[in-house]
Amino acid sequence: MPALTAVTSVRPQFTAAARINRSLTASIEQRALQCMARNAPLWVTSDRLTLLGFAAQIAAGLCYALARWHRGALLLVIVCLALNWLGDSLDGTLARVRQQQRPRYGFYVDHVVDIFGATALMAGLGASGLLHWPIAAAMLVTFLLLSGESYLATYTLSRFHLSQGLFGPTEIRILLAIGNLALLRNPYATVFGHRILLFDLGGAIGSIGMLAMVVATAARHTTELYRQEPLP
Repeated sequence: MPALTAVTSVRPQFTAAARINRSLTASIEQRALQCMARNAPLWVTSDRLTLLGFAAQIAAGLCYALARWHRGALLLVIVCLALNWLGDSLDGTLARVRQQQRPRYGFYVDHVVDIFGATALMAGLGASGLLHWPIAAAMLVTFLLLSGESYLATYTLSRFHLSQGLFGPTEIRILLAIGNLALLRNPYATVFGHRILLFDLGGAIGSIGMLAMVVATAARHTTELYRQEPLP
């Protein structure tokens, strides 16, 4: 009779990556989040905040779609963006302040939520009539490329960049909110005598910028890893 071998499940060692945020609002944002986390009531939890941020981003996409028929829905988008910032930014800070970190769970859930939320937001923008579908698709693809590169760098270099240069998620939300206010006045812009949708212009610039960031960052990280792991 063959001997039975006991199999034990051992949790692998996990080292959280260093968090790097050099965005324009990083300093003031961190102070505000720390203050809110210290004073948050006990019924406010990290999971509930993550759910709030996700629901708010889905709602923002729906409000963009509604803006096709009623432009006032753009103001609701701004409210949703603010709630998304609150949930998405405060959940991790609250966990750290309360010493309730779950680094693997938190990282995974937070960024899966980001992927689905960004898809909903871009779908809503495409349905709004304020942005053409090809531009919405380009923005989503370049966002996902940038996110994928960031996640790979987090695993291989143990550094998680919350921002690219001076821009992070908070700055993008602020730009979207300003853009919404501009859309209420006039959804079009004139460039070299041609009348185009304002968000088509902003989306094209944003897509090109994100694509350039992906290429530059991937090249830098590839070079860094090549030097760290030279051939024997």
